[in-house]
Amino acid sequence: MTDMPPPANNTAVPEQNGKHRSSSGAPSSLLAGAAVAISAAALVLAGLPYLGVGPRADVRGYLLQNPQILDEMLEARQSLEDQSATSSIDQAVAANPRLLEADTRDPMFGPADAKVTVIQFFDYRCPGCKAVAAPYRAMMDRHPEVRFIFKEWPILDNGSTVTSNYAARAALAAHDQGKYLAVHDALMAERALDEDAVNDILKQAGVEMAKANQFMTSPEAVRQIADIHTIGATLRLRGTPTFFVNGKTSASIDPAEVEKMIEAVK
Repeated sequence: MTDMPPPANNTAVPEQNGKHRSSSGAPSSLLAGAAVAISAAALVLAGLPYLGVGPRADVRGYLLQNPQILDEMLEARQSLEDQSATSSIDQAVAANPRLLEADTRDPMFGPADAKVTVIQFFDYRCPGCKAVAAPYRAMMDRHPEVRFIFKEWPILDNGSTVTSNYAARAALAAHDQGKYLAVHDALMAERALDEDAVNDILKQAGVEMAKANQFMTSPEAVRQIADIHTIGATLRLRGTPTFFVNGKTSASIDPAEVEKMIEAVK
């Protein structure tokens, strides 16, 4: 997951397994990891007598021989942080349930009376979003009985860079012409995303450009994006992608974990 950036937006690269939320900015991540490693080493040192290691033992040697201890502690800490953040978001949803009600302006696919609804908040420049885009779409194909709602949440623009917002409005313009999924998939697949690439994707999908440009600059399009930003802030979402299954937050960005939640609800 790419964290919701502070006013100066930072792009973070998600962990490879897609199960944990990443920290925003490499320097802070490295410092945090080092601090935890030192703390973990101290805890291991304190617990050595209980592990059958004498108090004068070579701690460095012991940790080098048993590095999995630090890995396990780091993973446990990350798990606790994820659970805490997920719980916080779920509490915010419970206090504001209408924020996740279906909005007719959003692209949505599947039966209106579906027993399961999955909502995704995402940014087309988010590395984590791009990494899970294909398996997520495959999951959609496996579950035609589920309703899937797409929330365009462009959070990664910084300074003069407005590509995320431009891509979001372009996708909504494609939705206005009934060509959303083709454009969405192409935007997710494009690694060098800029305004020219977005326009090329719209044209290749058969989007009428004059109509699209009119929609993209309309107050309605701007308001829709602004409303989604308000939802993200109110629910205290940490970043993209964020998934909800029937109003419950997924602690993981892995579509396989989202699918488990779908099956559990069903």
